[in-house]
Parts: sequence; C-alpha cells; structure tokens
Amino acid sequence: MNWLWTISDLMAAMNGRPVGNLPEGITGVSIDSRTISKGEAFFAIKGDRVDGHDYAGIALANGASVLVVSEAKLPALGRLIAPMIVVDDVLEAMIRLGCAARDRSAAKIIAVTGSVGKTTTKEMLRHVLSPLGRVHASVASFNNHWGVPLTLARMPEATDFGIFEIGMNHPGEIRPLTGMVRPHVAVVTSIAAAHLGNFSSLDEIAAAKAEIFEGVVSGGHAVINRDSAQYDLLERAAAAAGVSHIHSFGANPKSEFRLAEFAGGAEGSVLWAAIGGRTLEIAIGAPGRHIAENALAVIAAAALAGADMNRVVASFATMQPEKGRGLRHRLAVGAGYLTLIDESYNANPASMRAAISLLRDAEPPPGGRRVAILGDMLEMGEHAAAVHAGLAEPIVDAGIADVWLAGPEMVHLRDALPPEVSTIYRESVDDLRTYVLGALTAGDVVMVKSSKGTGCATIVQALLEAYPEVPTVAGEV
Repeated sequence: MNWLWTISDLMAAMNGRPVGNLPEGITGVSIDSRTISKGEAFFAIKGDRVDGHDYAGIALANGASVLVVSEAKLPALGRLIAPMIVVDDVLEAMIRLGCAARDRSAAKIIAVTGSVGKTTTKEMLRHVLSPLGRVHASVASFNNHWGVPLTLARMPEATDFGIFEIGMNHPGEIRPLTGMVRPHVAVVTSIAAAHLGNFSSLDEIAAAKAEIFEGVVSGGHAVINRDSAQYDLLERAAAAAGVSHIHSFGANPKSEFRLAEFAGGAEGSVLWAAIGGRTLEIAIGAPGRHIAENALAVIAAAALAGADMNRVVASFATMQPEKGRGLRHRLAVGAGYLTLIDESYNANPASMRAAISLLRDAEPPPGGRRVAILGDMLEMGEHAAAVHAGLAEPIVDAGIADVWLAGPEMVHLRDALPPEVSTIYRESVDDLRTYVLGALTAGDVVMVKSSKGTGCATIVQALLEAYPEVPTVAGEV
C-alpha cells in the first residue's frame, strides 16, 4: 500500500498517543466527515461553528480508518470504539503534521498571495506544471489558518511542485502560514481594496501581504507586481525579510517579466511576454487582461522553480476559467441561447472592474444585451459607499446598458448610474433571482459578480437549473 503517512510517522509528527487497534497507515487527511474517503484519517477540528468531535461517528461510518481527537474531548466520545490518535489540540496537531510534510519534501514550493488573483494564479500554476511532474496544490481556496496546514499535511512525499495559496483578513495572519510553507518562490499578485474595512489604507494591506516574504527559504525568490502602486513597499519588505532574489512582472517597462503586448478576445487571449531579451507569444485559453497579468506571475514563478518553459508556455492554451471565476455557460433559451459568465465567487473593486471588462469584450449576437448582475462587495467598511458608486464609471466606459443590482450597498451604484443605463434594483438576492429568471432572453450575455457571502451564486445556480446547457461552438461568445 502506498500510504500518505505511516501510523508511526503520523504519531511521531503529532506527538500523539494511540488508542485501539491502529491501521498500518493512512491514505489521506480529512476534516469533513461528509466527504471523507475510505482509509483516511479524520481530524476532529473544533471550528467557529461546529466541533468535529460531534461528527466522529459519521466519519467512521463513511470510511475513516483512524480518528485524531483531543484529549479533553475523549470523555465526550463516550462508548465510541474506534482506532484513535489522541493529541493535546487537533488543529495544532495538524499544523505539526503539515510542518513534518514540508520537512520531508524535496519539492519546489511556490506560495501565492495578493488581493486579487490568488486562486486563479494557483490554478494556472497547477495546470502548467502538471505536465512536468507531480503537482500538489491547495483545494479551492484553502488559504487560511486551517486550510494551509491541511494542504501541507496532504502533500505526498514524492511531490515535485507544491503550490500554496495564502490569504488573510487581518495583519499577522500570513506570517505563521508562510513559516509553515517555507516557499522557494513567493508571489504577490496585486494589492487592491479587499478587506478594506479591516485596514486603513492600501499600504497597510500591502504590508500584511508582504509577510509572505518572511517564510522564503535561503536563496529563494520574491515575485512582485511592478504595476502596483505599492511595489516599492513590497520590494523593501522582501529585502528586509532577507529574500536573496527579487523579481517583478507587469506592463511597467522595468519589469523583468514584462507584458509587451496583449490581444484580448471573447474566449481567449494572446500575451506577448518580454523576458530576458526575448519575446514569447503565449496563447491563453481564457479571456481577460487580468488573466494575462496573472499568467506573467505564473511564468515567473515557473521559471524560477526550474520548469521547462517551452512546455509551460504551451500549456496555457488549454487553460479554462474556474467555476465562479469566469467560467462560461451556453444555455438554451427558446429558439436560441444566452451566455452566462460566472464570476460569482468573490468581489472587490479591482476584480469587479476586471469582470466588467470581460463583459465588455463579449459580443452578443444581434438583438442580444450585455447584462451585468452585481451584488454587494463585502468587508469594505467605511469605504463601502464610495467603492460601490465608483463602479459606475467602468460600467459606462464599457458601454454596458443593462445593470441589475441586489444588496444594501448596491444602492450607491444604482444612484450613481446615469439615466441611459437601464438599472434594475432589488433589496435582496432572492428578489433579484426571481426577476432574472423571467427577464433574460436569447442572445443575452449575462455576467454575475459579487462577494461570496451575498448568495449571488444562487442566481447562477438557478439559471443552470432553469435552462439546459448546450455545447459552445468555436467562434461564438
């Protein structure tokens, strides 16, 4: 059996004590009793809302081969008879296991943070590096105090490239995570007004993102967006953290990995990247200038990790947008179809503008409309009114004539839009969803964008359930 961890290594890493008849090893690590697979270890983490110890029995029934539980919770498990490893604190034990996984690995480790584009950049790296070796990367957006150690703990010893997304909502959150990951290459994609309610300025956000450099291994690399107004701050922070090699990407003429030219299309784009005295032409299987900018960061990170760049460049052509991050659906409506652009995963002012540009570049057939369905951007704090109203300018510049809004903060955008923009506003997402299902027609291109917590993803789901999906024909939107 090809174990992820032998039981002896697992217990040694976590400083745990055995209870019951333990298996020889485990095939995986899980914290979710619903999705656990046979042979995996279930870590009964106590979260903000639920305690994993309450689901230990379900985890066993679904195939868990061993439970990792807290000493203090052992009496509460009552008469549950199961193989267990008892630890002082389950989350701390998973952190220790993650650190042990990093210690035993010879993989090239890349860590990615930034206000916008973290997950997209991580998924691009997964895609372009997979043909070159065994890649281990974060699932979804597992980028916080439990997601990062869980991803580390799941990393097989025989990994060639490890890719980790690291996020934060407050200062000081990235520091311990990058200390666990210890990247060879640390990437900062961009600095934008995300979580602005928790910070007084973009410089404060940049300083918090710059914590990622503190974990970079000796001789490692920092990759920074030179188009960011906070580039100098980030560069100084990387140098102060002792990073040996600092690199830049972007359209700025001083960028080491420079966007020389960009040609956008409805379904893909072409990027010309100037690198070390030569220019690479790169076809990307996803639209949007922001995707091309992220691709530059991917090219830099892959090159610095020692990847075969010819194969990396070739892989961009087969890249596809992710669910909630630009994935397109062609849905049958009457005798025609509509195009749905799903940008519903998350939103801040920068990503909103990027999504508006995607909709601008999508060309509907005759009689069709470009429709922007927008929900609130969360965590904007005292800046909420200004940043929502500020979306009026890019909407008008993009020539989008139909804007449908939901949420208390979107009132500010409604009031800022000029009369020539046909604006529909509903206080709740539920009310807007009902309107949307009755208002779209064949030929429409509709883009849904909001912060995840607003529930606007239910509008996407409702459309997918209401209209059958049909194959996209080459050359169509």
